[in-house]
Amino acid sequence: MGNLTFFTYPSCTSCRKAKKWLNANSVDFNERHLFRETPTREELVQLLSLTTEGLDEILATRSQTFKELGKDVNDLPLSAVIDLMIQEPKLLRRPLLTDGKKLVVGYNPDGLKSFSDKKPALQKSS
Repeated sequence: MGNLTFFTYPSCTSCRKAKKWLNANSVDFNERHLFRETPTREELVQLLSLTTEGLDEILATRSQTFKELGKDVNDLPLSAVIDLMIQEPKLLRRPLLTDGKKLVVGYNPDGLKSFSDKKPALQKSS
């Protein structure tokens, strides 16, 4: 499995829960502070390619930052929306976890299990 990148913000409750889950399940990850080490254009394009719902999956549409945009992102070209996400990383939902093949958005224990190498223990029959 490729390296797991964990885009996080320390004061985010969902981020803390995801980090706790990853550590408890011995999952190695490369932690990146979402606002200090904002994803690059290439990384955002890669993240979008892994979504099932496109922008709706990674945009924090309920955030104050999004509401203050005063723009309908559906009317903007994708390149302009990506530029906005780079300029304002608060527009991204968090945490974002990816190994380059799959993406988990938010704290989702079932999704996080896909990054765990642990296999269910086999039951011994008596």
